Amino acid sequence: MSGSYLLDTDVMIPFLNGDVGIAELIGARGLYLSAVAIGELRFGAAKSDRVEENQARVDRLEGMAEVLEVTPRTSRVYGDVKAALKRTGRPIPENDIWIAAQAIQHGLTLISKDRHFDHVEGLLLERPASSAEG
Repeated sequence: MSGSYLLDTDVMIPFLNGDVGIAELIGARGLYLSAVAIGELRFGAAKSDRVEENQARVDRLEGMAEVLEVTPRTSRVYGDVKAALKRTGRPIPENDIWIAAQAIQHGLTLISKDRHFDHVEGLLLERPASSAEG
């Protein structure tokens, strides 16, 4: 998996909508999605005014890449990441710790607009050209 990308939640929908900056960044490299990030999208779809349409969009996204599950190894990396963030006084949202843990676990580069990922030690991170600061 090394050399491949994991998409953060904040870039999944733009990617699905054909965002050129994200597509160019990924190129021919492998692409993975986090089950945690998919869950965030499912939540957004479930509370939206167009539930079925938005759930279908998430289904389509899931079909475009392998979805990584949370494993016991992920939980170990999660614990290490969260402890390091706590020691430095730079907490980030819980789901983002899980997503970062999956990227680290699998040697993937996370594509995200969120600046708080800058504080995660050992995380390979890239921003799409079209991103605005998150």
